[in-house]
Amino acid sequence: MEIENREAVLNEYGFKLDEVIIKPFGTGHINSTFLVTPKNASAQFILQSININVFRKPEIIAQNVKLVADFLAEHYPEYLFVKAIPTIKGEEMAVVEGVYWRLTSFINNSISFDTLSDPNQAYEAALQFGRLNKLLSNFDASQLKETIPGFHDLGLRYKQFTDALEAASEVVKQKASKEISTALHYRFILEYFNSFKNSREFPDRAMHHDTKISNMLFDKDTMKGICVIDLDTLMAGKFISDLGDMMRTYLCAFSENEPDISKITIRLEYFEAIVNGYLHEMGSILSPVEKELILFSGKYLIYMQAIRFLSDYLNGNIYYPIAYPEQNLDRTKNQFKLLSELFDNEKILVDIVNKCLKEHKARR
Repeated sequence: MEIENREAVLNEYGFKLDEVIIKPFGTGHINSTFLVTPKNASAQFILQSININVFRKPEIIAQNVKLVADFLAEHYPEYLFVKAIPTIKGEEMAVVEGVYWRLTSFINNSISFDTLSDPNQAYEAALQFGRLNKLLSNFDASQLKETIPGFHDLGLRYKQFTDALEAASEVVKQKASKEISTALHYRFILEYFNSFKNSREFPDRAMHHDTKISNMLFDKDTMKGICVIDLDTLMAGKFISDLGDMMRTYLCAFSENEPDISKITIRLEYFEAIVNGYLHEMGSILSPVEKELILFSGKYLIYMQAIRFLSDYLNGNIYYPIAYPEQNLDRTKNQFKLLSELFDNEKILVDIVNKCLKEHKARR
């Protein structure tokens, strides 16, 4: 992984090519990320290019992050928010040969993970994402523009699914017949969401929208959460986006790429850790309606991701990278199995939610 026009990019931030060391950094697949280490300074920096195939208007990312950064700096100056470092011209991003770049500080003594190995990690992540949600609870989320239009809009995703189904060949539909039936069966999740969508007690909030564990930084020594990162999808949405995405990506020991669905089970201790961590920060902020939708948040996000994988399979695998022809169908099966686990364990999970709510109320 190389930086094209690296000298010009570095010059935008006042660096000289022969005065820094640049190395690829992290495991992300969307943006290209580099660690920049000045030879004569102790501070390090993260330099990222923005993938315009995913984020068609990178300037919106910059605007959203700056709006939130300014709000937090004014009201919660002690909070660690990883904002962009301006170019020497004062811009939030550098644009070189049509490529958008941003620079942020590297957080010392931090570590991130691609997978969870301990419920405490789930708790710390839920607490940190919940803290960001809480601090922004009085921020006017309507100021934020969509960086990916309709990203967590289940109505849109369902329409894309039905369009893909209509256009798909009979051969492809036959291969996916069971998953298509499952997708149609679970349509009630969308209908249930729509019954709450416009409620005053189900407001739009400033949400991260991508709460996988790799978007959390932990202290290397204490393993306590430091802050959240990767703010590309910071925009207005429902609280279920952040909480539900944690459930989707933390509850199972195996990722969405695991083809053996017998391995797809939920870890109850991780579920309790997520709910406890999130309520530690958001328990006093969530409305009664939102508290009723805690478990539903996981169902919503998992179902949405399942039909996105299925739609891509029906469309000929044009969006998600695949390693073999049936991978998106296997991913669909994986997510539907995870969804069924939530329904099969519903009574236990509801009891856990109620227990966590009671404990939070007792602490107040």
